[in-house]
Amino acid sequence: MNLPGKLRDYQVDENAKVRLSQWPTKVPPLYRSKKHYRDLLEEYRAELSALQTLLYAHHRYAVLLIFQGMDAAGKDGAIKHVMSGVNPQGCQVFSFKQPSSEELDHDFLWRTNCRLPERGRIGIFNRSYYEEVLIARVKPAVLAAQRLPAECVGKHLWRERYQDIVHLEDYLHRNGTRVVKFFLHLSKEEQRQRLLARLDDPRKNWKFSRADLEVRQDWDAFQAAYADCLAATSTKHAPWYVVPADDKWNARLIISQIILETMKILPLHYPTLDQEHAKELARIKRLLQEEPRR
Repeated sequence: MNLPGKLRDYQVDENAKVRLSQWPTKVPPLYRSKKHYRDLLEEYRAELSALQTLLYAHHRYAVLLIFQGMDAAGKDGAIKHVMSGVNPQGCQVFSFKQPSSEELDHDFLWRTNCRLPERGRIGIFNRSYYEEVLIARVKPAVLAAQRLPAECVGKHLWRERYQDIVHLEDYLHRNGTRVVKFFLHLSKEEQRQRLLARLDDPRKNWKFSRADLEVRQDWDAFQAAYADCLAATSTKHAPWYVVPADDKWNARLIISQIILETMKILPLHYPTLDQEHAKELARIKRLLQEEPRR
């Protein structure tokens, strides 16, 4: 799925080597002022709302949006601001935190497969099955908690999980679900500033935990894990987009544009009525028009 113009710059090519240090965390803004940003975002929201209504009515395709990134990269804010104009009836958001004991008793794709979007809907994963090749790779205790048989934890484990994920996304594509994946690419310094802001603002203290600091201490290991993951799992039908995330407003505008262009590619249309159904609706309309007024 190739997008037009500048948006193509954010897409990870299939089978490409990824060095995140070569991908920008900040680019020239798409907006000229705060007002211009708000106007653009509102324009994109309205367009997305119309496309979502059409997607729901057409009822053949589903769209799955996956958001990944380091802590404080802006995943929650992007979902909130980009998707706020979409009818809740046609959109589902799931945030995947630490797995429950029930989830750990299943394969690593089980808990997310249970939350895949139905036809006609947009599904949003705030973190996803990709955690199983990211935090599970960097933090051995996370993998150990899954209690896999010894023969399943070999030297090819991560390559095999990449293959499982690619096969799943190919399968979803063949069944009408379009998968779009965003990696919010944040610099280490910008993350430091955002974490400090959380500590300085009592209203944001709840967002901070000691685990955030522990993950930050493994910054280089996570960057390497993300790079391998993006390279191994960005495909023609389920591409990764590396979104510069140091500027939250700009990131939201870029994400909005990518979602819109992805949905515009779909051959969506409102259902057409057969002759008998059209006649029945005409009869009902006539009866309502002839009904005595009170």
